[in-house]
Amino acid sequence: MTRLAARNGLCYDSDIAVRHLTDADPKLGALIERAGPFTMQPQPTQSIFGALARSIVYQQLSGKAAATILGRVTDLFPRRKLTPEELLALRPEQLRGAGISANKLAALQDLAELTLDGTVPTLRKIRTLSDDEIIERLTQVRGIGRWTVEMLLIFRLGRPDVLPVGDLGVRKGFAHTYRHRKLPDAARMTRVAERWRPYRSVGSWYMWRAVDLERDGKTG
Repeated sequence: MTRLAARNGLCYDSDIAVRHLTDADPKLGALIERAGPFTMQPQPTQSIFGALARSIVYQQLSGKAAATILGRVTDLFPRRKLTPEELLALRPEQLRGAGISANKLAALQDLAELTLDGTVPTLRKIRTLSDDEIIERLTQVRGIGRWTVEMLLIFRLGRPDVLPVGDLGVRKGFAHTYRHRKLPDAARMTRVAERWRPYRSVGSWYMWRAVDLERDGKTG
């Protein structure tokens, strides 16, 4: 991994990844030429607990509404930094008053408890785990599914080889790129993306870009 990749929060060199994908898959290569450079940079992450708590708050809400509620929740913490110990010390009515539903309250409390018992690893520890180990651990948290963990792996941890076959945007991107009349199923996507290894995260990012290009009328 180059210094630039490390500085950008990636666990890989994106230039090498793009060259590999272009050589390995001509149809993806044509999409890359249309879409342009790979520009994704992982979001800064101070803790896995904080990242997952944010994901729970944002579930099934618009970005604006979720941001408002998250701000109210953050205000309940002494240093405006979410920690599992301080979350469990809050009274349930405080979180409900901030706009947290009963289901999300239960999920946040479960997240806090599993963080304290080590099931949800620290940021330092998680960097030593494989993608499968991370998925197995984090999906034990109430309200956290595989898709949520895959997004964390790609957009927060900068992992190179994640293929979120359940993501609607990635499925639509496959359909546009490979000229499928219907959205492809997981098995077909996995077969096609086998040639992308070990950079399926980058290939997936270009599937999202394919949807953007289709929407903007810039398909080739």
